[in-house]
Amino acid sequence: MVWRQHERFRLPADHSRGLLHTFPFLSCLLACAALSLPARATESQAVADFRKVIQPILTEYCWDCHGDGMKKGEVSFDELTSEASILNRDLWWRVLKNLRAGIMPPEKKPRPSLEEQQVLENWIKHGAFRIDPNNPDPGRVTIRRLNRTEYRNTIRDLMGFDFKADEEFPPDDTGYGFDNIGDVLTVSTLLLEKYMDAARTIVAGAVPTVSRVIQERRLIGTEFLKSPDGSTNSARMTFYKDWHHSRSIRTEQPGTYRIILEVVVGGSFDFDPGRSTMIFKVQDKEFLKQEFGWEENKKFRYEFEEKWQPGERLLAFEMHPVASEEKKAPSGFPRNLSVDMRIACVTIQGPLEKERWGRPKNFERFFTRDAPETPRERREYAREVLSKFTKKAYRRPADERTLQRLVAIAEDAYYQPGKTVEEGLGQAMIAVLASPRFIFKVESTQPGLKSEPYAYVDEYALASRLSYFLWSTMPDEELFGLADRVELRKNLAAQIHRMLADPRSDALIQNFTGQWLQARDMDTIQINARAVLAKDDSAGPEASPAPGGGRRGQFGFGFRQPKFELDRETRQAMRRETEMFFASIIRDDRKVTDLIDCDYTFLNEKLARHYSLTNLNVFGPEMRRVALPPDSPRGGILTQGTVLTVTSNPTRTSPVKRGLFILDNILGTPAPPPPADVPLLEDTEKEFKDREPTLREVLELHRSKPLCSACHSRMDPLGLALENFNALGLWREKERGQPIDSGGKLITGETFTGIRELKRILAGEHRIKFYRCLTEKLMTYALGRGLEDYDVHAVDQIVERLDKANGRVSELLAGIIESAPFQKCRNATAVAASDAHPLPTPSVQAEPTASSR
Repeated sequence: MVWRQHERFRLPADHSRGLLHTFPFLSCLLACAALSLPARATESQAVADFRKVIQPILTEYCWDCHGDGMKKGEVSFDELTSEASILNRDLWWRVLKNLRAGIMPPEKKPRPSLEEQQVLENWIKHGAFRIDPNNPDPGRVTIRRLNRTEYRNTIRDLMGFDFKADEEFPPDDTGYGFDNIGDVLTVSTLLLEKYMDAARTIVAGAVPTVSRVIQERRLIGTEFLKSPDGSTNSARMTFYKDWHHSRSIRTEQPGTYRIILEVVVGGSFDFDPGRSTMIFKVQDKEFLKQEFGWEENKKFRYEFEEKWQPGERLLAFEMHPVASEEKKAPSGFPRNLSVDMRIACVTIQGPLEKERWGRPKNFERFFTRDAPETPRERREYAREVLSKFTKKAYRRPADERTLQRLVAIAEDAYYQPGKTVEEGLGQAMIAVLASPRFIFKVESTQPGLKSEPYAYVDEYALASRLSYFLWSTMPDEELFGLADRVELRKNLAAQIHRMLADPRSDALIQNFTGQWLQARDMDTIQINARAVLAKDDSAGPEASPAPGGGRRGQFGFGFRQPKFELDRETRQAMRRETEMFFASIIRDDRKVTDLIDCDYTFLNEKLARHYSLTNLNVFGPEMRRVALPPDSPRGGILTQGTVLTVTSNPTRTSPVKRGLFILDNILGTPAPPPPADVPLLEDTEKEFKDREPTLREVLELHRSKPLCSACHSRMDPLGLALENFNALGLWREKERGQPIDSGGKLITGETFTGIRELKRILAGEHRIKFYRCLTEKLMTYALGRGLEDYDVHAVDQIVERLDKANGRVSELLAGIIESAPFQKCRNATAVAASDAHPLPTPSVQAEPTASSR
C-alpha cells in the first residue's frame, strides 16, 4: 500500500480511489457528514471538517497538480497546514468557481461525483466562507453617487428639466462591467464644481422666480400649414403662388391680448425680382398687409394688441404674388432663382391685465400658493415648500436641522432688495441639488435594529434601491407613499409588476443590455466593410440561398457586390433589436434561456435585408417582432448583429473575442488576461507560407503552443461556432474560398456541428451556468457593487428558484429584490441620513436684512 508523502490526514492513493469508486455509499456518507455542519461553522469546526471530509476529496482528484510539491496555477494544497491557510477565502473562492465551471479537475482527469462536489461546495460556503443561511451576510454597502444617466433621469423627474448630463459631466468610470458601481464612482474637485454649476443652471431653467406671469401660447409655423386631412404642407411659401393658411385658437378669459408675429423671408443666392403681398388676419380683421421682396433670410417681427372675449378665433395668413411666375426671370437674370416666406411662429400673450395673470410654468411642481406677506408666515411657507422638495431630492424626509438651515438660506436671499420669495427658495434648492445627500444614495436602517449585525434598510432606502434598479431614477409618489406607511415590503410583488410595465423601465433594458451585451458600443464600433466582405466568398455570380430564406448577395469584389455598410440606421436597428428582444423577455415573463435560443427576433426592413431575411415581408422603418424560419441560424443574442459586430475586429471576425464574450457573459467563467509575451494571431498566420489560412487553421496552430493552450481550448470552440457570421453580422458559407467549419467540442466534452447545436447545448445542459451568470450580472447591476464570496448563498438561492420556475425571468427579478443583499446591509456601514454629510451653501451676494434675521 503506497501512502502519499508529508500529510498524516491523507487516505492512501489507491485505497482512497478504490473506496470512492467501488463503494458508492461512501459518497452518501460524505454528503451526510457535510450536512452535519452547523448553519455557520466555527473556525475550529470548519478546520476539523476540512481534515476529515474535504482533504480526502482533494487527495483523490487534485493532488497530481496541486500537491506533493506541485503548484499549478499558484495553488498548492500542501501548504494548507495552519487554520489561517485552510480558511483562505480567496483560495476557496477560486476553487468554487473552477469547480462549478467544469474547468477543474481538467479534461481527461477523474472528476468528483455530483455528491462529492456538493459536499465540497457546502464546506466552502459554510465552512470556509462561514455563511449562515439563516442570517446571511448581505455584504458591504459602498455609498454610491448618481451616475450620469441616473442624474439626468432624476433631474427630469424632480425638476421637469432635461439636463444633458452626458454632455456636461465627464464620463463615469466602470467596474465589473457597469457604470453604476460605487467603488469606481469617484468625485473629483472638477466634478464638484460641475455639480454646483449644474445646480444653478437647473434651478434657473426650472424654478419660477415669480408667482404670477402673463400667460403665453406659442404656435410654431408648421401648425398653420396642416391640410384638412392632417398632413403638413411645405413650410415655405413661394412668392409666385397664392397661399392661404389658418389656425384656430381658443381663449378662456376676457381681456387685452398681444399677438406677436414672426416671419422669415429668404431667397436664392442670386437676387430674385419676385415680390408678394402678405396679409395677416384675426377673424377676418386685417392686422397686417405688406409687400415683401427678396431678402437674405431676414426675420420680420410685428406686434398687435386687441381686446378679446372668451371663445375661438381664426388666425389666417394670405400670400398673393405681385408678378406672375412667367415673369420670374426676365432677360439677364439667372434661371435658378427663388424667394419665399416661412412662418416662424405666432405668440399669443394675455390677458395683459395683472389681475388676470396666471401661474408660470412648473409653479405647481415646486410651490403651493402665493407667498405670504409676514416674516413668520413666509418662514412657515418656506419650510413647507422645502420639506416637500427635500423629501423627493434626498429620497427620504429631511431632518429638522437640515430644514432650518435651508430656510435660513432662502430667507437670506429673498429679503435682499428686489428679490422674491420664489427666488429665495430657488437659492435653497440650489443648495439641495449640490448636496451630497442628493448626489449620493444615502441610506439608513430600519429603526430599532441598531443592535443587529445585519439589519433591513428602511423603506425609503428600499424604495430608492428599487427605483434606481428598475428605472435608473428616483422613486415616484406611489413608492414614497408606501414608504411613508411602511408598506413597501408588503407590496413588493405588485410594485415590481407595476414598475416593469412603466415606460421608465426602458432604462433597465437600455442600461443593462448596453453594458452586459455591449450594445452601447454599436454607436462607435469601427468595421471596414470592404475589407470584411473581401474575405467572404460565394459560389459564383448568382447569390446562393441563405439559411432561413432570402438571397445572399455577392460578397467578393466584382459581379454584384452589395453595399453592406454599418451606417447610422443599421447600427440603430441592431441596437434596437437587442433592446426590444430583452424587453420582450422581461415584460412577457419568458424563459431566460430564450436569450440564448429562440425562434423570433425584432426587425425592420433595413435590418431584415441586412440579415438576408427578405422573404419575411418586413417593410418600413418600424421595428417589430418577427417569427424566424425553422431552419434559420438566427434567434437569441449570440446571433444578433450587436453581439456579432462588437466582438469582431475592424477587418475580420474574432473567434477569440466571441469565445471570451460567451465565457464571460453566458457561462460566467471568464478567461484570465493573456500573458504579456503571447504572440499575436497575425504572427502565427505568417507561418503559413504557401497560402492564406482560415482563422480555424491559425487558431489551431496558435493553440498548439503550451503558453496558449489552456485558455484557447476553452474559448476557441465557442468563438468558431459563430464563424458563419462575418464582422458585419452577415451569414456566409466560405472564408477565403474554403468552406467554413463551425463545429467543435467544449472543454466539458459536448460536441456540436454549428451554432444551432451550440445554442441548444448552452440553453440545455449548461442552463444552470447561464442562470448563475445572468443572476450575477443582474445582481451586480442592481447592487452597484461586485459580488463577493459571502454573496454565493444568495446567488445559489436565486438560481435554484429560477430553475424550479423553468427559467421565468420574473423569478430572477423577484429573487434579486427579495434577497438579503438587496434588502439588508451591515449595520457598521449603514449611514444615518441626518448626520451623513455637511450641506454646501451657495454664495449670497448681499447680507440679509434685519427683518430676515
